[in-house]
Formats: sequence, structure tokens, C-alpha cells
Amino acid sequence: MDFGLTDDQREFKALCREFATEVIRPVAAKHDAEESTPWGVIQAAREWGLDGIDHLQRLGSDPDGQFSVIYAEELHWGCAGIALAISGSTLAAAGLAASGTPEQIARWVPECFGSGDEINLGAYAVTEPQAGSDVKSLRTTAKRDGDEWVLNGTKVFITNGGIADVHVIVATVDPDLGHRGQASFVVPKGTPGLRQGKKESKLGIRASHTAEVILDDCRIPLENLLGGMDKLERKLERARSGQSSGRASNALATFELTRPVVGASAIGIARAAYEWTLGHLDGGAVQDPLADLLDQSSTAGRSAHERQGIQQPLADIATEIEGARLLIQRASWMGRNGIPMTGGQGSMSKLKGGDVAMWATRTCMDLVGPLAQTTQCPLEKWFRDAKIYQLFEGTAEIQRLVISRMQVAEYRERLTGAADIASQAIAGSRTANGRGPAPGPAEPQPDGVASVDEPAVAVS
Repeated sequence: MDFGLTDDQREFKALCREFATEVIRPVAAKHDAEESTPWGVIQAAREWGLDGIDHLQRLGSDPDGQFSVIYAEELHWGCAGIALAISGSTLAAAGLAASGTPEQIARWVPECFGSGDEINLGAYAVTEPQAGSDVKSLRTTAKRDGDEWVLNGTKVFITNGGIADVHVIVATVDPDLGHRGQASFVVPKGTPGLRQGKKESKLGIRASHTAEVILDDCRIPLENLLGGMDKLERKLERARSGQSSGRASNALATFELTRPVVGASAIGIARAAYEWTLGHLDGGAVQDPLADLLDQSSTAGRSAHERQGIQQPLADIATEIEGARLLIQRASWMGRNGIPMTGGQGSMSKLKGGDVAMWATRTCMDLVGPLAQTTQCPLEKWFRDAKIYQLFEGTAEIQRLVISRMQVAEYRERLTGAADIASQAIAGSRTANGRGPAPGPAEPQPDGVASVDEPAVAVS
């Protein structure tokens, strides 16, 4: 087992850090204050090879799955809002990849980025006023009308919403079937009936455009249904007959794969706050005029880094960042190599990253003191940016719910497997000893005790 980065990964990390240092950080405060989209930085990212189809292919070429989390951490170390403005289109591309046919992926993924000097954006629209993490409660509808689909509804808090060149819309085809009655649709920019609603003024990530997407009798061709009609009809038929699909919704599947990237993004903010605080505290303390008269054990006159009250929280921050990064790296490796995250590893990485970012920035502010709450101190911005990572793509509470359910399901599966092995061993022993077949069914379980045959908890 090798925990070190490869030469290619280290080289890519250095490139991302250089871009964040030279291009992102000098304009971060400006775009945060103005809540403006950093088009110049997005263009520069394309020129540096950190945006676009070629970049997306590079992320996918890493067999360890580490390029994507390295990219997210380093760019968010520069500025979370600008990093999201650059990378926001990848969520739409992930939605296309999760649901689309090869032909649809080949056509629409490039449209999410543009080519050459052309800068395009993509948007993945799931959240609604009454439905965030609870995707089965979506009310945006898609109804077939001849050779077209007609979409109606409102999406909220959509990254690149309304300004994107490609919107991937998750809508309900059969409301009675919950998430199994949903499908994803491509709605290109300029389609009649598609418009931007209110643009949000946010606490943090202010350089990332977030807005409502309103669909009012929005008509799109039948072929804009991701996956095609045959796939949808088979899916609906299975749902209506009560057959298990064996998987969560496409939206949830997309989020589970992208959650390690969200966790890495949060860690970038935490690391930025930690590193700045280290440098700030290393400036030295004012010398106490009585220092020469005090015992050597006194902290008077010593630098902040030599005081245990400072050392303890700094050690905790460093440890939490390192621990969160390991969870993130493992989940990203699992996703890249097709290893099922049956224990909720994707959700763990997002949960831990978001919680560490919020706690670390707050703890750094406590160490720095009143200066930290002024706009002259970068901790104030990092603190504002950190909060969203406990909220979007599944709140921290939802992540805990998902992890718990998946852990219970995994435990029950192991328990069932162990019972089967034990039964086979007993049967084999009885046969070998000439004692006849194994006894019949087990006695009923007492109230409150789960049977090994009890179905696993659903993860939807």
C-alpha cells in the first residue's frame, strides 16, 4: 500500500497550486465583494489546461482517482467561489455521464465547456423549494406531447442556473413512483420557456453564480431525454410492477460519486485558513518587560507557537485536515475503480470535509482574535465560504442519515452471510456424522429482535 502521490500527481498538484496563487488569489476579494462571475479567471484556467474537455479527460485518466480531489483542494485553497465558477460545469457533465447514452454524452458534454477560446457553462438542476436532499419529492414535471417533452417547474440554488449553455434538468415523469418515476433532460440555452429567476446573494462562495431556473411550458425534442425512451419505459415498468431497480436515483448516484470532490473542496478552505493562521501567529509576540524576571516555564514573551494554549488547537486542526483528506482520497479511489461505496464512504468524505472546514475556520478565528472578524482578515471570507459545504449536495444531517442506513444494511448483509455459512457448516457436520439433515426453520425471533432475513434499509 502506497500513500504517496505519483510523480504525475505531484506535478499536477504543483500546477494547480501555482494557478491558485498567481491567478485566483489576486482577484478573489474583488469577485467576492462584487458577487461577479470571474470570466477572466475561467478563460485563464482554459489557457493553463485546467478547464475544458482536455482537462476533464486528464482527470479521468488517473487510475487512482486522485487528480479530481487534488484539483478541488488546490483551487479552493485559492478561492472557493472562483473554484466553483471554474468547475461548476463538471456536475452537469457527471449527470450526463450517469444517465445519457454514449451518443448523448459525446454530443452534450463538450457543450458544457465549449472548445478553443469559447467558454461554455453547464448546470445540473435538481433542488426545488420543497425538495433538496429528498429527491423523491421533486415537483418539476415532464409530460410527453407528441414528439416533444413539456417541462414545468422551478429549480432553486442552481450553480450556473440561467446562464449555462446546457441545463440538465431532473424532472418527474410519473409522480406516483417517487424517484423511480424521474428522468433527466437536456435543455439548451435559449430554449423557449427556460429562463433565469432570482439570482441569490449569498453568505459565501459569492463568485459562483447561483440562481433559480424557471421552466414554463418549456418544450424540448424527445431525444433530449437522457438514456432514451426505451430505457425510461423499462424503468417505469419495473417500478410499476414492484421490481427492485437495485440502485438509487440517477441524481443520488451522481452525488455519491461527486461527494469526495466536495469534501476535498472544503479541505482546501480549511487548509487555507490553517496556513494563514500559522503565518500570522509566527509574527512573534510583544516582548514582556518582566520576562527576564519570570520562571523559564512561563509563556510570557514567547511566540504564540510556543504556547500550549495555541499549540493544542493547531495540532487538532492539522490532524483533522489530514484525517479528512485520507477519507476523501479513499472514497475517490473507490469511485474511480468502480468499488461500491456500500458503507457510505462517499458521504463520509463529504461530511468530514465540510465539518472540518467549518470547525477549522472558526477555531482559527478564535486563535487570531478580533482581527479575524474584519474584512481586512481573510479568515472572515474563509469562514463564510466554509458553511455551504455543510449544506449543498446533501446537508451534514442527510450525510449522517445515509451513512447510518448504509452501515446497517451492510451489517445485516454480513449477518445473513454468516448465518448461511453457519447453517451450511452444521448441515455438513450432521451429514458427516450420520445424524441426518439439519433441523427445520429457526424459531420466531422475540419482539424487538431483528431476523437475519429482514430486508436491508433503503438508501433513498
